[in-house]
Amino acid sequence: MADKSLTLDQFRTLRKDNWWTEPLIVVLVLGAFGIYATWAAFQNAYYYADPYLSPFYSPCVSANCQHVTLPLIGSWWNLSPAFLILWIPGGFRATCYYYRKAYYRSFFQSPPACAVRDAAKGYKGETGFPFILQNIHRYFFYLSIVILAFLWWDFLLAFSFPNAAGGRSFGMGLGTIVLGVNAFLLTLFSLSCNSCRHVCGGYLNQFHKNPGKFKRWTFISRLNEKHMEYAWVSLVWVALSDVYVRLLSAGVISDLRFF
Repeated sequence: MADKSLTLDQFRTLRKDNWWTEPLIVVLVLGAFGIYATWAAFQNAYYYADPYLSPFYSPCVSANCQHVTLPLIGSWWNLSPAFLILWIPGGFRATCYYYRKAYYRSFFQSPPACAVRDAAKGYKGETGFPFILQNIHRYFFYLSIVILAFLWWDFLLAFSFPNAAGGRSFGMGLGTIVLGVNAFLLTLFSLSCNSCRHVCGGYLNQFHKNPGKFKRWTFISRLNEKHMEYAWVSLVWVALSDVYVRLLSAGVISDLRFF
């Protein structure tokens, strides 16, 4: 009679495919983004190349900013102004339903994939600290909309260039497109969020009593189907936007001007 005892690998999962590739990619991409964003925030330099402001520093609310968006904090703040605002988009992504699934599976292996055992022996869900704080996701959504409004304002300012006379002139450069695409992708990511879907009508029991909210809910629901794609593309693009502004500010590259 054949030996039917399970090996250690088989006891973990009976899957034969490369199930580990997705969590590995998530670890690499999210890990790289986290390291770069932290490094960029600590730099406190090369985040403004007139008229482009890095999204990692927008809105710049400290009086000692290279480009002050809104002087809410006095000159006593001597740390990087990025720390004053990055906790909002960072918290929004960290508490996002999709990202929670992604990093629970990849970093915590809870579980790493379908039909694969959890690495942890016990399971408490999100009932303990700090995971119980995931419930404030909707409030991060509200705050992120404010940040998003400033990013669109930065895009509009990216059409105003300094001229030889000391004033400003209308124009457009590659950086204008970079910041515009960044604001657009972050808008898609934010609007496709489940919290936005709930705000637009997810709490209603009878849609026929409010057809306007039903239409908005339907539109957001269609966006929600691509929420994962928007999450990754916007994550990569916001980092590339900072890289572009940083290289311009450091004098490594020159902006391509269209007019």
